[in-house]
Amino acid sequence: MLIDRSHRLYRDLGERSWNFGTLHATQLFLLSFGALILVGTLGFLLLPGLYEDQGLGFVDALFTATSAVCVTGLIVVDTATYFTPLGQAWIAVLIQLGGLGMLTFTTLVIGLLGRRSGLEATEAAAGHASAIAHLRPRELVRHVVIATFLLEAVGAIALWLLWIRDFGAADAVWPAVFHAISAFCNAGFSVFSNSLEGFADRPSVVGLVSVLIVLGGLGFIVLSDLWRRWRRPDVRRFSTHTRLVLASTGVLLAGATFLFLVFEVPNTFREMGWVDRFSNAWFMAVTPRTAGFNTVNYDTVSNPSLFLTILLMIVGGSPGSTAGGLKTTTLALLVLVFVQRLRGRDHVSVGGRTVPEGTVQRAAALTIGAIVILGVGVFVLSTVEHTIAHAADRADFLRLVFEVHSAFGTVGLSMGVTSSLGAGGRLILVVLMYLGRVGPLAVASAMVVAVGRQAARYRYAREDVVIG
Repeated sequence: MLIDRSHRLYRDLGERSWNFGTLHATQLFLLSFGALILVGTLGFLLLPGLYEDQGLGFVDALFTATSAVCVTGLIVVDTATYFTPLGQAWIAVLIQLGGLGMLTFTTLVIGLLGRRSGLEATEAAAGHASAIAHLRPRELVRHVVIATFLLEAVGAIALWLLWIRDFGAADAVWPAVFHAISAFCNAGFSVFSNSLEGFADRPSVVGLVSVLIVLGGLGFIVLSDLWRRWRRPDVRRFSTHTRLVLASTGVLLAGATFLFLVFEVPNTFREMGWVDRFSNAWFMAVTPRTAGFNTVNYDTVSNPSLFLTILLMIVGGSPGSTAGGLKTTTLALLVLVFVQRLRGRDHVSVGGRTVPEGTVQRAAALTIGAIVILGVGVFVLSTVEHTIAHAADRADFLRLVFEVHSAFGTVGLSMGVTSSLGAGGRLILVVLMYLGRVGPLAVASAMVVAVGRQAARYRYAREDVVIG
């Protein structure tokens, strides 16, 4: 009876429409981000004192607001020189609100998955919601906000201490605060014209910024699980979600760092010492998932490094974080499915727990959807930005491909083509940034409702299909 009532509740939530004057959680999420982008755009158009000289036009204001709210970091004007400190503060506010919006919404969605009744709740308690299932929604939001501001404050203080010798005590405050917010929210905006290229020989700065990026990309669910384990040594195991996130993140960072060393030591790292080579290779492995800072000029890196960066941008960070992309758990599940199928097994197990088949299917569906959007994005952008084809222009196509993946992955890295795009190309990137930011989460929130719906009591006769 209790399960039936739960199913009816979720069904009713999923069937609410505009006719009843209510909004589904997905619609509310989409509209809230759209409204925040609109407010940001209007701010760039109407607020006084944001610019050093001429203000932004509508398309560029919309682009900058979308990039900030969606914590992407792509820019059409130089943040360091085009905006006054007040304008940079407006960007930081949009980044903070966008980052907090993602953290709170994703955490609430995953928390709801852990609050189903009956046997489903028992299974969820052993899964990705176990670290937060005991918290009520209001407490979840409060914990997320406190954790975010605390980590950003610690990062800002540490950066300030490192930059005192470069800028002086007073002038180092704003760069430290801005970059702490931008790094933890995985935004990639910088108040330096060349991002962090000027600190490529400062492993302390590179390392600290990368730590903030990684913490923001792990997500509140994992951070909460780690905190609980530290506070309660009697807790014997991490949740399956935390295990997948930590394992996949570790493998991606270690593997990418090694490969960037191999690819760039003969190239952009040629004049560096080995400590700087390692710190920059590490940073190149961190920032595509999905922070957007750079310590090297990506228009000068090798082709293998560019391709590896594109792959990392597709993967992105982890669920319940400020990062974009397909997410580390999606990649981990797909790899596990492949391995288990080769072993002749029809289910995926992690650490003594079986992952529900529905979760695996959703991971595959999200991947297919992302590939389709990326393909369409590359095709449309290359069509809009079409020029007379000859051999010298082939490199521009790679730049456009890189730009599309950076926008959809909400990364912010660029090969320098963003500001040269026409109005049509910039609007395409605006759409890609918005889809990359809210698309996967909109699907996830819809899944919360779908999980509670009663499964169909019938299915058609089976008939196999040849694949491979």
